[in-house]
Amino acid sequence: MIKKKWFWIVSVVIVGIVIGIAVFFFRSTGSGMAGTEPTEMVITVQKAKNQELTESILATGKIVPEREQKVFWEAEKGEIVEYKATENQVVKAGDPLFVYDATKINNEYNKAIRERDLLQKRSKTEQAQISEFGKRITQAQKKASDGEAEDVNQLTSEKIQMEIQYEGTKAEITSIQEQINELSKQLKDMTVVSKIDGLVVKVNQNIEKNESGANEPVVHIISNSPFKVIGSMSEFDTVKIKESQDVIIRPKVFKDREWNGVVESISQFPDSEGGSEEMYSGGGGGSVTMYPFKVAITDDTSELRQGFHVSLEIKVSGQDDVLAVPHMALTQDEEGMNIVYVLVDGLLQKRTVETGIMNDEFIEIKEGVALDELVVIMPDEGMFDGMEVTSYDEIE
Repeated sequence: MIKKKWFWIVSVVIVGIVIGIAVFFFRSTGSGMAGTEPTEMVITVQKAKNQELTESILATGKIVPEREQKVFWEAEKGEIVEYKATENQVVKAGDPLFVYDATKINNEYNKAIRERDLLQKRSKTEQAQISEFGKRITQAQKKASDGEAEDVNQLTSEKIQMEIQYEGTKAEITSIQEQINELSKQLKDMTVVSKIDGLVVKVNQNIEKNESGANEPVVHIISNSPFKVIGSMSEFDTVKIKESQDVIIRPKVFKDREWNGVVESISQFPDSEGGSEEMYSGGGGGSVTMYPFKVAITDDTSELRQGFHVSLEIKVSGQDDVLAVPHMALTQDEEGMNIVYVLVDGLLQKRTVETGIMNDEFIEIKEGVALDELVVIMPDEGMFDGMEVTSYDEIE
């Protein structure tokens, strides 16, 4: 009985071991077979096409009026007694804006006028007396033989004295007239006028005054002319910018709207704020000098407002009908050469390419790809020259 019992125990153990080995082998074999199944790679291609490529520089700026006039209070002119302009009023050059108290100058002006008038009357009297002396001298010379005539020498002496007095009076008239002219100019300056055609955007009747004047303008005018854009760009960009280059202007307050413009000027001198040397992310870091620029807006600016912030796309170069592919089609090999994969008759061809100009999306292919060839977009690291492709997606 004991031998029979041990026989069954050993048999069960052996059967269990055999079953375990079989299960382990089956699972290992199945796992290995699953790992050897080929994985299908998703490939997207696009035709190489001729298109216009434009290289652009991106910048930011702010909309400003063509011209503006800020008129400040001048302490030496005294108090303002009358405001002629109101906010939102359209004015022309020469229109009065406000008037200083001109009472003192006006009194001096009137006094000078009276003095001049008196001098002119005296001058006329002296002229008449000189003329009378001339007549008396002539008569005296005719009657000199009779012994009854006046003393010619005495009359001549008196005439000379009167002529000297007359010349002095003329000098006084000239002097007082110069004074009148100066006072007239001062009176005119007491009425401040607009220097430009434009819109009055601010009239401040309660400015804070000090001995030298005021920090805020009494009147602020912006011109009626189309707005412009001002900004600053790095020294690296300024060397590419030229006058009359086309600009696309995108105000940040308007989505999907554009205005056209042209580069009007780029300063030869750094920004006035100490050169505006800022940290620059390119070229290994460091500081960079900023230069002011101005862009003229060629489209209608009636919907724009002073102070709007805008993004600018400045077209610095471009060509028509160049063969180009998306940037995402380009990769590099182990030697750092630019390559693309081209799908030809179901096989991938690895090609070295020569590139040219580019924009934000496409890059020119000067050599290595022909027109309408299918170029792989976003090539995978597992791709290789001669790889077979059974299916792919083509995008326009």
